[in-house]
Amino acid sequence: MKVAGIMSGTSLDGIDVAVIEIRGRKWELLEFRTTPYPRAVREAILAVSNTDTHTAQIARLHFLLGALYAEAVARCASVELVGCHGQTIFHESVAASVAGRKVKSTLQIGEASMIAERLGVPVVSDFRPRDIAAGGTGAPLVPYVDYFLYRNARRNRAALNIGGIANITYIPAGSTAANVIAFDTGPGNMVIDALTEMHTHGRRKFDKGGKLAQSGKANPKLLDEILKDRFYRQLPPKSAGREQYGKEFVARLLQSGLPLIDLIATATALTAAAVAASIRRFCGPVDDLIVSGGGAHNPAILAYLSAFLPEARLQTSAEYGIDPDAKEAIAFAILAYESWNRRPSNLPSATGARHPVVLGKITY
Repeated sequence: MKVAGIMSGTSLDGIDVAVIEIRGRKWELLEFRTTPYPRAVREAILAVSNTDTHTAQIARLHFLLGALYAEAVARCASVELVGCHGQTIFHESVAASVAGRKVKSTLQIGEASMIAERLGVPVVSDFRPRDIAAGGTGAPLVPYVDYFLYRNARRNRAALNIGGIANITYIPAGSTAANVIAFDTGPGNMVIDALTEMHTHGRRKFDKGGKLAQSGKANPKLLDEILKDRFYRQLPPKSAGREQYGKEFVARLLQSGLPLIDLIATATALTAAAVAASIRRFCGPVDDLIVSGGGAHNPAILAYLSAFLPEARLQTSAEYGIDPDAKEAIAFAILAYESWNRRPSNLPSATGARHPVVLGKITY
């Protein structure tokens, strides 16, 4: 079966589409494309993400993104099924009070009906709510795929994805899926990107090659202060998003009065330091640290990871035949295939759900 996975993450770089062919438990990547978000669309998403807005703006963008997702898939080879994560505009994994009741909540936009109508194939979307309904945090969901990709009888492995947020999947040697530990470690590229855009007056959206971080100086005092935040001590399962590391967090960094170039270096060090602290606190020994996502292309982040975790062999997912940029889009293609076949694909050990569940909603 040919399945397309669509992923658009918190970095707001654009729309990633991976087309894979699945035969039983084996899959092959046929095509991968990224369609950048137009500036106006990116700004519109930011305007409705974890902020006061109008329901009309969310509704309009919901349908626009569905159309853009369909166009992105249409540029690729024809498929029989689509898995669409959608664009997260709000994610609250800790229950909040609403009308006298406590609820967790999440919201991904990108109307699946638009994709199904324009492509003429079924679409699996809205993966996170079912896990939340079962008592989980709704994230991370990729660990189900990480386990099948990287499990090893003799080596302890950690799969680290550095997108806007960084998340880790710890797979002890010889473990079953029930022993997998996975959670968000903190910011990935999100804070670095925001500071880079400020420093370059909008000319750059990200720190290409980690050059800005390498020309700045990380501030140990500020780094230590941030690492004392409750989130880093909180036991998994846990997840994070723009709610924790968006404009309010960036404003907190700016209040330090440090030059932007040094804040970029500090934010880069924070991404790696949070990963290392998380592994030492909540995981176990790591023989192989396998990095994917946009952060896999940032030598400054990789250098900090090597320094903070000298005992681990640092690799990118490319060494396992998986394009670091395509990894999460591939994962949602696989998750869609599992849902299509009515198989549970959350890991309760990663999300805290009471039991495994079939994820997503199918639009025909």
